[in-house]
Amino acid sequence: MMDGLIAGRLYGTPEQRIGRAGKPFMVARMRAECGDGENLFVNVIAFDAAPCAALEALREGDALTIAGPITPKVWTDKQGAVHPALDAIAHQVLTAYHVEHRQRQVLSGQERQD
Repeated sequence: MMDGLIAGRLYGTPEQRIGRAGKPFMVARMRAECGDGENLFVNVIAFDAAPCAALEALREGDALTIAGPITPKVWTDKQGAVHPALDAIAHQVLTAYHVEHRQRQVLSGQERQD
């Protein structure tokens, strides 16, 4: 596992699920464009409240960036072709809304230390 920052577009609708201990979490899939023009699927899971809320607010096709640990994987399609993929735990989720909100804070002089 390694830390990563991945940008892409949401593929499908994020789903809230409940863990064995009764705690909710979110799962989602996103497509990140690779340098060779192909897309890399990223399986995303989030446990903390802030990234869960950010994922829940998104819809298919929305742009997002996630930060957190990633694990390289492979998957095989119906024709038997092998494709790379990533599993990621989203510790942070950044969307266009977050960028716009932050810019408004800075421009209005309401910037605060996080």
